[in-house]
Amino acid sequence: MYKSHKQGGVPKMNSSIPINITSTDALNSIGENIIIADKDYNVTWMNATAVKSMTAIAPLFGLEGAEQIIGMNMDEFHRMPQYQRRIMSGLQEAHRARINIRNKFAADIVISPITSAAHSGQVEGYMVMLMDVTSKAEEEKKRESMIAELSVPILHIWEKTIALPLKGELDHERGEKVISTVLEECVSGGTEYVMISLSGINRFDDSIRQNLQNLYDCLKLIGVECIIVGITPEVAIRIGEFKGIVTFSHSNVGLKYIMSKLDSEI
Repeated sequence: MYKSHKQGGVPKMNSSIPINITSTDALNSIGENIIIADKDYNVTWMNATAVKSMTAIAPLFGLEGAEQIIGMNMDEFHRMPQYQRRIMSGLQEAHRARINIRNKFAADIVISPITSAAHSGQVEGYMVMLMDVTSKAEEEKKRESMIAELSVPILHIWEKTIALPLKGELDHERGEKVISTVLEECVSGGTEYVMISLSGINRFDDSIRQNLQNLYDCLKLIGVECIIVGITPEVAIRIGEFKGIVTFSHSNVGLKYIMSKLDSEI
C-alpha cells in the first residue's frame, strides 16, 4: 500500500515503511533464507527462515547451532575464499550461482551489495539469499526426474502414425530436442502423421509456441502432417495462435481425424 500525492499532475509515491512495521519484520516475513554480512564479510544477522535452515547446516562446519554462525567470516564457508572475495569486491549488482554445501546440500545463492544513500552509494554490507536448499539425495532425485521429463517418448499408435505424450516442463532446450528426435523418427520410419499431446505439460515459457511451430514447419517440408491435442482453454490462452496447425482438445478426436485422413488416402 502507498499514498499517492499529486504535484504538478505527477503522482508521488510515499516510499517510507509503515511505522508499525520494522525492517526486521519485513525480512522475517520473506520465505527465503536471508543472511546479512558487513563490508568485511562477517555475518551479522539471519532471518527466521535462515535460522531454521542453518540449524541443519551448522554441524557440517563443526558448529553446534545456527547462532554460532553470527560473527563468523564468510571466508570460513568457502574452500577458495580468495576467489569469493574477488567476486564480492567487484559486485555492482546481484550475483547468482548454484552452490554445493559440504557435498550434503545444494542451493541457489544470490549475493547483493547493500549500498548507503547517505554515503554516496558506498557498499556497507551484503545480503545473501539461499533459495531452494535441498539435500544431495533430493537434488539427485530432482535431476533424475528432470532427465526423465526431458526424454521424448514416441508411441507408434497407428499405421504411419506416431504420438508424443509430452509431460513436465517444455522449454526452448527441450523443444529443440523434440524437433530433432521427431524428424529422425519420421525419416527413418516412414511416418506420415505426428500427434503431439500437451495435456501433461505443466509449465510453458515464451518459446513454446515458436518451438511447436518450427516442428510443424519442418515436418511439413518432409511431407508429414503434425497435429496438436490436449489444448485446454488455459493452454490456449498461454500459447496463443498457431499458424496452419490443426489442434484438438482431446487425443481421441485427434486420432479420429488422422484415421479419416488415412482412410481417404486408401
